[in-house]
Amino acid sequence: MGQRIDVYIKELPVSYSSTQRIIAELWQTLRPKFAVHLGIARGSSLVILEQTGKNSGYSTRDVCSFCPTDHRCIEGGPEKLDSVVNMRAISKHFKQAGMDVVHSRDAGRYLCDFAYYCSLYHGERRAAFIHIPSSGSLSSAGRLVPLLQEIIVMMLDQLEEVKCHSET
Repeated sequence: MGQRIDVYIKELPVSYSSTQRIIAELWQTLRPKFAVHLGIARGSSLVILEQTGKNSGYSTRDVCSFCPTDHRCIEGGPEKLDSVVNMRAISKHFKQAGMDVVHSRDAGRYLCDFAYYCSLYHGERRAAFIHIPSSGSLSSAGRLVPLLQEIIVMMLDQLEEVKCHSET
């Protein structure tokens, strides 16, 4: 990822309560400038950049047979949160280069969407969620990893631009 980027990797369990606790702790203790979450898009051959995390609608039980209280991520939180990164612009750049990268506003209302919303909430929208393909040519590490690196660098560059514009 380059010398200017420190990477911290944490696998999240398929558990609403553990995911909520871990993400809150990560934002409080590490204080990252930006967080990127990855999840598998079963049956997809595309890389999907998620723009929006949703707060409600979580009715599917996790591996512990648990469902969030009131089917929400954060009680009293906004219904949806968008990343400060413009996923449409990034996906357009890669699409024009012939890559199978798209953007979405629906991360699925399960643990991926739940984790994303929690991170957007605690990180003041400085987060991204990328659904990676489970099939097709981009599902191989040799093709996927370099593409993810390019995508994340572009996200970080965009984040710096947003920061510069807000300071002027």
